[in-house]
Amino acid sequence: MAKSVQKIILSASRDIPFDRLVLSQANVRRVKAGVSIEELAADIARRTLLQSLTVRPVLDENGTETGMFEIPAGGRRYRALELLVRQKRLAKTASIPCVVRTEGIAEEDSLAENVQRAPLHPLDQFRAFKALREKGQSEEEIAAVFFVAVSVVKQRLRLAAVSPRLLEVYAEDEMTLEQLMAFSVSSDHQRQEQVWEAVQRSYNKEPYQIRRLLTEGAVRASDKRAQYAGEEYVAAGGAIMRDLFQQDDGGWLQDAGLLARVVAERLERDGEALRAEGWKWVQVATEFPYGHNYGLRRIPGARRPLTEEEIAQVEALRTEAERLEEDAAQADEVPEDVDQRLTEIETEINALTQRPPVYDPPEIAQAGVFVSIDGSGKLRVERGYVRPEDEPPVVEEADEAAMAAVDGARAQGGEGGDPAESDDAETGTTDSRLIVAHVGDAAESEEEEGIKPLSDRLMTELTAYRTLALREALGNEPGIAYLAVLHALSLKLFYRYGLESCLEVEPKSVMFGAQAPGLADTPLAARIDARHRHWAEQLPEDSGELWDVLGGFDTDSRDALFAHCVSLTINAVVEPYNRRPKAIAHADRLAQAVSLDLAAAGWTATVDSYLGRISKARILEAVREANGQTAAERIAQLKKGEMAAEAEALLGGTGWLPEPLRMPGVQTAPAADETAIGDLPVEPDTDHSASEAEAIAAE
Repeated sequence: MAKSVQKIILSASRDIPFDRLVLSQANVRRVKAGVSIEELAADIARRTLLQSLTVRPVLDENGTETGMFEIPAGGRRYRALELLVRQKRLAKTASIPCVVRTEGIAEEDSLAENVQRAPLHPLDQFRAFKALREKGQSEEEIAAVFFVAVSVVKQRLRLAAVSPRLLEVYAEDEMTLEQLMAFSVSSDHQRQEQVWEAVQRSYNKEPYQIRRLLTEGAVRASDKRAQYAGEEYVAAGGAIMRDLFQQDDGGWLQDAGLLARVVAERLERDGEALRAEGWKWVQVATEFPYGHNYGLRRIPGARRPLTEEEIAQVEALRTEAERLEEDAAQADEVPEDVDQRLTEIETEINALTQRPPVYDPPEIAQAGVFVSIDGSGKLRVERGYVRPEDEPPVVEEADEAAMAAVDGARAQGGEGGDPAESDDAETGTTDSRLIVAHVGDAAESEEEEGIKPLSDRLMTELTAYRTLALREALGNEPGIAYLAVLHALSLKLFYRYGLESCLEVEPKSVMFGAQAPGLADTPLAARIDARHRHWAEQLPEDSGELWDVLGGFDTDSRDALFAHCVSLTINAVVEPYNRRPKAIAHADRLAQAVSLDLAAAGWTATVDSYLGRISKARILEAVREANGQTAAERIAQLKKGEMAAEAEALLGGTGWLPEPLRMPGVQTAPAADETAIGDLPVEPDTDHSASEAEAIAAE
């Protein structure tokens, strides 16, 4: 005979007035966690109670029910209801749905309710938010209902928008939350899946690697090209990828080709506006190599003097600024409106006093303009450069032999002379200057019985002896030799045309383009360029006058100019295709001689300049050298992107330099482990590698 299965009898459910309920000491929950009581009360007020309370009758000493009920499971819900009663939003006698338990142990009920509860998988939460959004709720409304920030809602919606195939991989725990967040950078499902397949075949599956692959070929929004033409890019339909889970500096412009086109079009428009000014040439490029204008003569131009009205305006602005600064000095903190006004005054004064120079039309017709983009994304215009081939012909005095021959021919009525050089019949004047192609050309005409020119061989022998004598004499005159070298260097580095020096000194100034993009925008380059402009303004426009001008300089000025010229010829760049070990060794000796300090020169280890481009082992080595072993150990468990960011903060202000930038022969000793704990970043929880924002998104 088959044995009957005993049927389960569920606990009775009934409504109990709120004032008959009390909290039980058998509730196993002691630690506050999850949604706050205030948020839960607001949710109950909006949706009513979604889950009944579990209660047990309160018995007196005789085991008789007293009519009161204690709550071993559901204490947080009870406290939320209690808050609503205190706020008079719920009646004290309101009926509360309860499940009445009489069997077992109260602590067991409380423990079972919490342990048996299966937490919602983050993916289900992401999809639920997406469903609410598709049903018409805005991101702000969803955030208000679930008591989270709007940014958290956007994060969860972004995660729900990842490729369905990858979401299934995440649901099967074959992908971490951090990896899923990295995939949310791109909205291209096909590209996401391609990157996941590539990552599966690679040893490196870190989130930063996924982000790098997804943004490969894209242009950062902080790039100067994006700053310059970002609005045109968006207007042309260009997409921007954003990372909602970590700092992305504005994201990435996805279509690099479109950006290149809009940048070129805008540069061309800006170049056309400059061509309308009448310049002989306008050269346009996103970036010119550093040193592209060395050796070109620059027309200084003239600044239009300020009118009396403008002078009065500048004085009024300065008076206002002084008054505001005096008032602010008496306050503990400068008010925001005062600070803004001071900035406006400075801008207005600069607009009046730092106007671009004005050029004469003949100068404009001879010179040109370089048009590019500076490091901040603004248009950089360099006006007034004259190329060597655009210089006018150099008019030189003919040598004595040529002039004597011409004068003799003219004295005899033009016989043997050039008719073009004869006296003007109407004015009676003669031209005493010749435009010659080569210095030293002698007149060909001579009388049969006159003095013949020296033979080429004899001229060579005589001038060779003169050259030797010059060498011997100059070797005994260090001051003049110094001036001669300075003259030769200045000719090449500031003119590159006209008179040539007899010294076989050929300075070369290397341009840095592909080797170091963006070098022209550094403060170091700005200082060198300012120094070069200063000396260019001190030198004459005509190279023929250079020797006399240099001779008139005092010793300190000549020394300073000589040092500047020599400095421009230095090339200590290490390139794989151009190995020069002896030259690099000499650069090391030179660095020692001038006590070169790259940290003082302004170089710092940042994520972009160094830390983001090396391995984790090298990052830890750098931190260990600068801050000690303890600091290195505290960041050792971080992901590479986070490690690089933390290392940048730790290395800031320490003066640490990578080996290629250190003083030759100086070893960096590891720092002692005496760094204060407060100076180090908080040690991350090794069980949870996600950041706080990531944890919120997946809560």
